[in-house]
Amino acid sequence: MFNALSEKLSATLHKLTGQGRITEKNITDTLKEIREALLDADVALSAVKHVLNDIKKRALGQEVLRSLSPGQTLIKIIHDELIVVMGQKNETLNLAAQPPVVILLAGLQGSGKTTTAAKLAKFLQETHKKSVLLTSTDVYRPAAILQLETLANQIEASFHPSSTHDSPVKIAEAALAAAKQKSIEVVIIDTAGRLHIDKEMMDEIKNLHKAVSPTETLFVVDSMTGQDAAKTAQAFNEALPLTGVILTKTDGDARGGAALSVRYLTGKPIKFMGVGEKIDALSPFYPERIVSRILGRGDIVSLVESVQSSVDQEKAAKIAKKIQKGRGFDLEDFKSQLQEMKKMGGLSSLMDKLPGVGAVPQAVKEKMMGDKSLTRFEAIINSMTPKERHFPDLINGSRKRRIAQGSGTSIQDINQLLKQFAQMQKMFKKMSKGGLSKMMRQFGGKLPGDLGGLLG
Repeated sequence: MFNALSEKLSATLHKLTGQGRITEKNITDTLKEIREALLDADVALSAVKHVLNDIKKRALGQEVLRSLSPGQTLIKIIHDELIVVMGQKNETLNLAAQPPVVILLAGLQGSGKTTTAAKLAKFLQETHKKSVLLTSTDVYRPAAILQLETLANQIEASFHPSSTHDSPVKIAEAALAAAKQKSIEVVIIDTAGRLHIDKEMMDEIKNLHKAVSPTETLFVVDSMTGQDAAKTAQAFNEALPLTGVILTKTDGDARGGAALSVRYLTGKPIKFMGVGEKIDALSPFYPERIVSRILGRGDIVSLVESVQSSVDQEKAAKIAKKIQKGRGFDLEDFKSQLQEMKKMGGLSSLMDKLPGVGAVPQAVKEKMMGDKSLTRFEAIINSMTPKERHFPDLINGSRKRRIAQGSGTSIQDINQLLKQFAQMQKMFKKMSKGGLSKMMRQFGGKLPGDLGGLLG
């Protein structure tokens, strides 16, 4: 997400770094570049004007002119104003109401409402330890009801059945009664979507809202529709008392216009964003972290959280203990590391959170960070014998040909894997000898190894 915007803004801000003197012309040129970058990212014009006006007011004031490092001060102003337009802080769900807390999801067809309902249920179960019941009032699409039931079973959440012969209001009321009877803490109601906003749709969801009085009314919107997403959210906000927005498909949104427009146009906070297709790919929306990523500063906090929640600590400890005992890092261990990376959303997801990656041109990132490499490398290791995995030096030309045929890859791919494995093996060897601090100084804070090769 934000790839093109991050690339452009990182380049713009790089010119300001270290500037000992900022003139009105510097500021005007910078604002022009920021304007172009935001409009190219499909941010709503009114939001762009608002951000630029606020930056200009502060930039032309004494805050920058009297600063000992005016370039850095101007960068901080831009950083702060982008955070303001996106909502300043993460706003959580109100779960303090009398149970069952009712969450109503609204949105157009194709926005990802049904999948989001299940993702949100899983998030509440795992993060807040809440019992959740899901139900669908989409009486126009039997497939949507079946999909939600399947997802509810997958995440082991309760599901209240519904039929195309029932009215949406009756379904929701029955689900609420069932939740009370079973002492379930949260009810998530998936509603019908349309291809466009119409009176019938709005009347139906207004009646539904009136009948169940939800604590949270969340608008689910496809971020890939850019500023149209913000305009649709605005229309729903005029019809319903929305309490927040969930942006979906942000992993496929290279521009980011929706994230920078929705809060400004609706006044409602973005509470979550969908970051992938998997059922656990839903993240709370932190404006400060997003802006940090946009400006090429990475998002170390999210990276650490991702590692803590995804990495198999027991498996990692076993590998560490093995290395400490001097038994070495083999291809079986390397495969485990690849699997851990996949669990954390893949290499591209991890790398986007690292400082400086925003400044890397998109074409280069796509070449370097293809997550297909993880699957390819894993397939190669799976095609090896146990002995080859433990003793990679055994892998000669004939063995490579056999492994390539078995994994559907090329000898070049195998050579690339073995090269990266050798570099990682060398790194772990240094760590086992207590050379971690020395190694970090050697790399100057950069990632060890030729990651360009691994990521390709």
